[in-house]
Amino acid sequence: MAPHTTYAPRDLKAFAVALFEKVGLKGEKAGTVAHILVEGELRGRTTHGLALLAPYLKEIESGDMTTTGDVEVLTDFGACLAWDGRRLPGPWLISRALDEAMSRASRFGIGAVVIRRSHHTASLGAYLTAATDKGYLAFITLTDPAFSSVAPFGGTTPVLTSNPFAFGAPAEPMPILVDVSTSMLTNGMIARMKRDGRMLDAHWLLTADGKPSRDPDVMFENPPGTVLPLGGLEAGHKGYGLGMMIEVLSACLSGHGRAEPHEGWGASVFVMAIKPEAFGSTQAYRKQVNWLVDACHRASPREGFDRVRLPGEAGHERRAAALREGLALSSDIRDALAPWMRKLAVGLPAAL
Repeated sequence: MAPHTTYAPRDLKAFAVALFEKVGLKGEKAGTVAHILVEGELRGRTTHGLALLAPYLKEIESGDMTTTGDVEVLTDFGACLAWDGRRLPGPWLISRALDEAMSRASRFGIGAVVIRRSHHTASLGAYLTAATDKGYLAFITLTDPAFSSVAPFGGTTPVLTSNPFAFGAPAEPMPILVDVSTSMLTNGMIARMKRDGRMLDAHWLLTADGKPSRDPDVMFENPPGTVLPLGGLEAGHKGYGLGMMIEVLSACLSGHGRAEPHEGWGASVFVMAIKPEAFGSTQAYRKQVNWLVDACHRASPREGFDRVRLPGEAGHERRAAALREGLALSSDIRDALAPWMRKLAVGLPAAL
């Protein structure tokens, strides 16, 4: 395993902002993208955290990620609206969309934004507490219409991709935070396993001719293999159904999906916020959700588990520990950033 060095999270955010600003992503956009990358890293989403910093710099330098201007509003129906993201940074777009969805939910109970032509969005779980801390539920889905790696259940032809979703609900003592893909693993994790020369833990892939495989190399063959939907060989029809739901919410509602010409790395996104008191009293909501949380925490753990945790609780604990003790950054990330640091004259912060 690659060695790690530990840094203060706030210093890593400032480091990312400095790099972004040197390549032309300025002000609020740079700060928001840096925050989301560090937040993903803090919660343990290491394939969708600071590992994306070097690729994002490359996308900005090439012009494939837009750095200036605003969204184009396509429709506005009060509670819901649609944006063309113009390939602006996904973390900035989703953060803006969630703020807008909460503003609409404060008036209508529910607010929703769909975004077409977003650039890459990083970890969806990194956005949730911006809503739950304010008392809103949040639901975010996305797909990348330009990329196919997941076959429909029962098939071997890639049609979908990992199609993640994230859901957050305010609760005590911590919010419920769900962040999962609807495939057995993400494309980023497959690439990491291939780079590290490691086999997968189980047969989560299919070769091009439909044979189960643990070898990430099958995804890079010609023709490539596919990733199984969540549920795998036995219950993948469930992940397939979820993946299709997300495809419809994200790409079909936004009007920019797989029927369009491929435009490179990007996303179609659905963002919704819900105000609990629109459906009853806030007190009644809190009573129900906190009972549910307490019941899960009191459930007897099975062998191999010290206790039952909520969805997102392990990431919550990792984040708290990293804020106290520092955030470990792998040598892989430092090596990927080294040419950019030399080119842009920006150095890593002091290690802890």
